[in-house]
Amino acid sequence: MDCIVTKFGGSSLADAKQFKKVKEIILSDSKRRFVIPSAPGKRHNKDYKITDLLYLCHAHVESSIPFDEVFKLISDRYKEIVKDLGLDLNIDDDLNIIKKNLENGFSRDYAASRGEYLNGIILAKYLNYEFIDAAELIVFDKSRNLDSEKTNQLIESRLSNVEKAVIPGFYGANSLGDIVTFSRGGSDITGSLIAAGVEANLYENWTDVSGFLMADPRIVKNPKTIEKITYRELRELSYMGASVLHEEAIFPVRKNGIPINIKNTNIPKDVGTFIINDFTNINENRTITGIAGKKDFTVISIEKALMNYELGFCRKLLSILEHHNVSFENMPSGIDTVCLVVSDNQIKDKLQVIVKEIELQCSPDSIHIYPNMALIATVGRGMTKSLGVASKIFTALSDNGINIRMIDQGSSEINILVGIENDDFEKAIQAIYNSFV
Repeated sequence: MDCIVTKFGGSSLADAKQFKKVKEIILSDSKRRFVIPSAPGKRHNKDYKITDLLYLCHAHVESSIPFDEVFKLISDRYKEIVKDLGLDLNIDDDLNIIKKNLENGFSRDYAASRGEYLNGIILAKYLNYEFIDAAELIVFDKSRNLDSEKTNQLIESRLSNVEKAVIPGFYGANSLGDIVTFSRGGSDITGSLIAAGVEANLYENWTDVSGFLMADPRIVKNPKTIEKITYRELRELSYMGASVLHEEAIFPVRKNGIPINIKNTNIPKDVGTFIINDFTNINENRTITGIAGKKDFTVISIEKALMNYELGFCRKLLSILEHHNVSFENMPSGIDTVCLVVSDNQIKDKLQVIVKEIELQCSPDSIHIYPNMALIATVGRGMTKSLGVASKIFTALSDNGINIRMIDQGSSEINILVGIENDDFEKAIQAIYNSFV
C-alpha cells in the first residue's frame, strides 16, 4: 500500500490555528498514514518553545527551586490548544502525571520529551488516529546510541497492521524503559526511521519555509529555492550550516532510497525541495546547487621541507588534536604544507599549548596562525561537468576585494571550499551567489 510519512515541526504545531492547517494537509491525501509531531514552537518572537520551558522545569528541580510558574506556562499552552480545537480530551491527567514525575526527579531527557508526547496525544485525538508512544518503537543502547536494528524490527512489527497513527518525535527509550532523546531537531530523525521501517514511498518534512534556499536569506535577498537536491549535496551544505533538516535524518531514508520533501505548512501548495537519491538524474541546467558557510575558525598552517617523505607526519598532528579533545573541520595540504582548520569553539584557550606540542613532536620549519577565518562552501553536482567554476568563484571574490586565504576542493568534486576573513563573510556569500544566479 502506498504510504507517506509526514513530520511537522514546532512552528507547524504552535497553536490551534496551526493544528487546523496540519489537519487539512494530512486529510487532503489518504496516503499520509503516519504523522510525527514536534513540541509546540514559538507563536511569536517573544514567545517560548515548550521544550525550552520543560528543560527549565528540570533545571529548577535540580536546583531545588519551585517550578510551578514555569509549568503553568506549559499547562496553559496545551489547555488552550485543546480548548480552541474543541476536543473532548482531559489533558489535565497527563499534565499532572508529568509534573509529579518531574518533582520525583525524572531525567532531563524525560522532561524534554514530554512536549512531543503531549502534542502527539492532542494531534491523534484531533485526527482520530491511533496514538503510539515513540518509546515503544525507538530503541537506544546503554551508551545512548540508537539501536537501528532493533528499532527497525519494532517499527515493522508494531506498525504492520496499523492503518494510521501519530508517533511523537525526538525520543525513544533504552532497555530499562528510561526515556532517551535525540539532539535538538531529532523529530526529523524519528520521521526518517518510521519512513524506513514502513518502507514509505515518501517522507514529508513540514516546516515554516518552502524548502532549502540556495543561500542564507539573511545575507542574500530572496534567494532561489532548490527544487531538487541529492543526499550528498545536502550533506555538504548542512555540514556548513545550511540547516532545515537534522543532518542525521538523511541516513535511514537514504539507505532505502526514499525521497524527502521539505514543505511549508503555511503555504502547502509550494512544491518545496525534494531530496533524492545521489544517482537520480536531475534534468536541470544548473552548475551549483547552493552556497553555505560558517564563521569563527582558526587555521594552523604548518610548513616543513620534504614533509611528504616523512611517514606519520599528519598522524602526529591529528594525535595532538585528539589528545586535547579537539576535532578539525578541514585539512588541506600540499607537498610541504598542511593546514588544520579548527573551530574557535573547539580550540578556545588550547591554541598555544597545541602549537608548542606540534613544534616538539613534528619539528616544522614554521607555523603560522590565522585567526578570525570563515569557510564558504559552493556545492553542486553540476560542477563536475562545467568548465571554469572555480575561476568564476575566485573572480567574483577578487572583483569584490575579498582576499582568499585558503582553497580546497573535495575528491567528490561537488564542493569548492574557500577560507576568507570573518569580516568578508556576508559580502563573499553575496558575490558568489550573484556570479551564478
